[in-house]
Amino acid sequence: MSETLKTVVLNDVHQQLGAKMVPFAGYNMPVRYSSDLDEHHTVRRAVGIFDVSHMGEFRVRGPHALDLIQRVTSNDASKLQDGKAQYSCLPNQEGGIVDDLLVYKMADEDYLLVVNASNIDKDWNWISQHNTNGAEMKNVSDEISLFAVQGPKAQAALQGLTDTDLSSIPYYSFVQGTFAGAPDVIISATGYTGAGGFELYVPNQYAKQVWDKVMEAGQPYGLKPIGLGARDTLRLEMGYCLYGNDIDDQTSPLEAGLGWITKFTKDFTNADNLKKQKEAGVERKLVGFLMDGAGIPRGHYELVNEAGEKIGDVTSGTQSPSLSKGIGMGYVKTELSTPGSKIFVLVRGKQLPATVVKLPFVKGTEEA
Repeated sequence: MSETLKTVVLNDVHQQLGAKMVPFAGYNMPVRYSSDLDEHHTVRRAVGIFDVSHMGEFRVRGPHALDLIQRVTSNDASKLQDGKAQYSCLPNQEGGIVDDLLVYKMADEDYLLVVNASNIDKDWNWISQHNTNGAEMKNVSDEISLFAVQGPKAQAALQGLTDTDLSSIPYYSFVQGTFAGAPDVIISATGYTGAGGFELYVPNQYAKQVWDKVMEAGQPYGLKPIGLGARDTLRLEMGYCLYGNDIDDQTSPLEAGLGWITKFTKDFTNADNLKKQKEAGVERKLVGFLMDGAGIPRGHYELVNEAGEKIGDVTSGTQSPSLSKGIGMGYVKTELSTPGSKIFVLVRGKQLPATVVKLPFVKGTEEA
């Protein structure tokens, strides 16, 4: 098994930094360098750098590029201006989701799609299958390294490495330029932690140079490398979906609270059925919940009502480092999805009470 694992360009650097490496989405990835708790608080209070180069990137170009993207994604990419990004998903024919993704508009007839590492081949095949009008597609996943520099001090830590005014990049926008001496770096502000910061899409040959310069520039601001363990607790505190946990081939975007990226102003895969579902109302909804007392919810734990009847399952759960309480997400019957609803998590045979809350669980930054 281990010999089939892919490695990111900086695999050796992470090992030298003492990272615990684990298989994730087919890659050997750093899960933590010190402790999940310390790394989580570093991002909420100061700044951290994640190597998320396992993510997939597809370039879609040409006169039929927008048409293809419009047909396979749920959001309306025709609204994108140059330098803007959009969160979207790829609906399947059965009402579920092939993947969630980001769509970047580089220029007219030129888009970058950023997909989940575990779904690179699946997404490529799915989009290719719908590419009936000959949009130019290129899988550039193996050419690009991706670093996420996240936290309230990210802008201050990075500004000295580029002439681009980082404060002028609004949320879900990006610029392409020179960064840390490397050309053609996409500097993006999409974020998966809620703590603010930037993503750096770097040509592989400059990956180590950029990483080293960020580590050096970030030192006075308390920057540390951060692993996938803290990335998971950070995104869960924000109520962000993780593909394979909270959304998958069987979950509808409407059930998952992603109605806001499902635009019926255009035609897309399975749009008619999803529109009917919207009109009829969904029977279950993805919610966030906070444990009333002790107890940590984990993925696949059962959710029950007071009578002990099953109403759903936990899709993601953890002890929130920011709140010092158990938090989770899961699908429940629609009548129990209103904030304030009481539900119970089955933990080792015990019904532990929890309350449905409005997401996110926390604001993105902590007072240091």
